[in-house]
Amino acid sequence: MAEHHFHLQAHWTGGRNSVGEISCGGLQTNISIPPEMDGPGVGTNPDEMLLGAASTCYIITLAAMMERSGLEKNTLSMTSEGIVDVTNGIFTYKKIIHRPKIELKADAEKKDVSLAYKLAEKAENACMISRAIKGNVQIELEAEVLPKILM
Repeated sequence: MAEHHFHLQAHWTGGRNSVGEISCGGLQTNISIPPEMDGPGVGTNPDEMLLGAASTCYIITLAAMMERSGLEKNTLSMTSEGIVDVTNGIFTYKKIIHRPKIELKADAEKKDVSLAYKLAEKAENACMISRAIKGNVQIELEAEVLPKILM
């Protein structure tokens, strides 16, 4: 069994509305509470970082699955949305919605479109971050595959 270790360094001075820094591998950024939660909004925040982790894990997993299956694409892009619920002053990361857009080659066939949708679903279950937050954060998928071929 192989284990991979990642190390993050954080520095924070002051109270709730201060600004800190984090450093982890290629990630180096300021951190603070977002303005939506009455913070200074400097750098990134845990909500964005969780969304970023889930999104990047998903799109990398999907790209790898497409490559292994031999499914050729022109482009693979995605938007993701994180929804945080605030009830009675308690913040809960409620849902992440991934919206991948897979543009296949112009000569794609129905079977290619079908495979693209299948891999989009499968990637969500294979993504390490999705598995880590499963049961705590709802994840939805709204995949779009182009060209649109009548099934």
